[in-house]
Amino acid sequence: MNIIVTSRHFKAHESLVEYAQNMVQRLTKIHSGLIKAEVILSYEKPRKSVKIAEVNVSVYRSKLSAHESSADFHLSIDRACAKLRVQLRKYKDKLQDKQRAVVRRAHQKI
Repeated sequence: MNIIVTSRHFKAHESLVEYAQNMVQRLTKIHSGLIKAEVILSYEKPRKSVKIAEVNVSVYRSKLSAHESSADFHLSIDRACAKLRVQLRKYKDKLQDKQRAVVRRAHQKI
């Protein structure tokens, strides 16, 4: 899987980039069909130094995204990845249900 980490309005520290990559890499435990992941980190000074993490994941025929903001980048990344875990589980369940339906139709024809 290709993981791209982008920072807006600041230069991200190497440890923060590695943390984001590790958290996104963990999503492959739920669904192994992840093609590409983009992590966008931004920092807004006027709004009490809010740190925003946006994670976009490309899966076969679909794109899932999560957006989270908090006072800490690590917390924002954790929450966004938690949202993506839920979305990936739902996506995987839908795929499995479709495959089961195809198998049922094939069995009924026989």
